[in-house]
Amino acid sequence: MIKVLVCGVAGHMGRNITEMLAQDAEAEAVCGVDLHENENFKGKIYPSFGDVQEKVDVVIDFSSPACLESEMAYCIKNNVPAVIAATGYTEKQLEYIKECARKVAIFRTANFSVGVNLLVKLVKEAAQFLGESFDIEIVEKHHNLKKDAPSGTALMLADSANSAFAEKKPYVCGREGMTGARGREIGIHAVRGGTIVGEHDVLFCGEDEIITLSHSARSKKVFAAGAIRAAKWLAGKPAGLYDMKDVLGGL
Repeated sequence: MIKVLVCGVAGHMGRNITEMLAQDAEAEAVCGVDLHENENFKGKIYPSFGDVQEKVDVVIDFSSPACLESEMAYCIKNNVPAVIAATGYTEKQLEYIKECARKVAIFRTANFSVGVNLLVKLVKEAAQFLGESFDIEIVEKHHNLKKDAPSGTALMLADSANSAFAEKKPYVCGREGMTGARGREIGIHAVRGGTIVGEHDVLFCGEDEIITLSHSARSKKVFAAGAIRAAKWLAGKPAGLYDMKDVLGGL
């Protein structure tokens, strides 16, 4: 049985993770790290990684970038791999994650949905096929409690499209005022409202035609299932930085 520490165990995603692990035959949540309580979780919840007593096989983190350094210190010290599912990291923090991956196995992706990762692949292929003759615009929609914008998934989709152009296209997040004619950029637009779980549309806009590639998540359980799948795969892996392409093989 794979023993899991859930960081952000009292949050929405943390609750989904623990509920799904309670029904899992291969992995279990043995403890969590959070400043708040999860009344439905039977394991011990610690306020910080420095307080954790249990021996675990992997960490699943759906918290925030704020605890990154203490989390990485814990994982490196105890040789515990980590599935990092939080978003909103700075460029400096992303570089720090890469440095830590030289010492311990780290799994990071902006989205754990199998469907989204297929979308990423399709977006790259479409950008390669359509080339400069089509403008690229990305619209992402999330619930009104999401703190970061644009979403990590929107940026992942933009990066996928941009890889077809040697990453030379700049990103423009929203437009306002007299911006002039559109340039060579990839436009990214964020919508926040209600309880939208997560929707992403990638528009390839050409002369007299539009191609739209879309994904809509109807429940946060799809992300929890992907994170658990990644955690099972990551447990016991050597140091390195992994993502969903590693888990899903030839996708």
